[in-house]
Amino acid sequence: MEAASLLAAVEPDVLLYGGDFVSPTARHLPDLTAILRDLSAPGGCYAVLGNHDHYAGGRRVARDLETVGVRVLLNESADLPPALGGLSIVGLDDHMTGYPDADAAFAAAGAARVLLIHQPSGLLDAGDHPYSLALAGHTHGGQIATRAGWRPVLPHGPLSRVHPAGEYGLGDGRHLIVSRGVGCTTLPIRINAPPEVHLIEMRPAQP
Repeated sequence: MEAASLLAAVEPDVLLYGGDFVSPTARHLPDLTAILRDLSAPGGCYAVLGNHDHYAGGRRVARDLETVGVRVLLNESADLPPALGGLSIVGLDDHMTGYPDADAAFAAAGAARVLLIHQPSGLLDAGDHPYSLALAGHTHGGQIATRAGWRPVLPHGPLSRVHPAGEYGLGDGRHLIVSRGVGCTTLPIRINAPPEVHLIEMRPAQP
């Protein structure tokens, strides 16, 4: 609820959700959709599914999210209104449990692109397709970390330890933000890995 209140308070132009809405089952999905129903943005609300969503039944999760105004992007893109810079939000299915298809996802995208993926390893699926910013979650920042940033355990994925949390330059004008998110997995414990939501302001590149 606190995260939803923060999102509502900043009045974002667009809301992007990085997946793992449920775990380990979808029994709490009605409680979540009741919260998401009250969140809106002029440019729309978009999501990708995470590995735990697929474990719990990805089709049901996607269907219920759509009923409260959250468009789930499964290897497809959505164009924002011209007033919001004409950005395309490109959503790739989960790297481990879904069926990511970058060619399909980027096929109808415009020139200015934000890539929405559940986990950092989704970058491997995106390959050489161009985008300005990629947004991921999945790692929870390890949930438990030392003050020096060592994370003894991170979720599966070949890039989870390479990009555990924070901002990264990927070269060729591409950037990645990996959010610690607001949930937990296995144990409801966070040490030196506090939950977070992100407010990102994007501006056109200067000539």
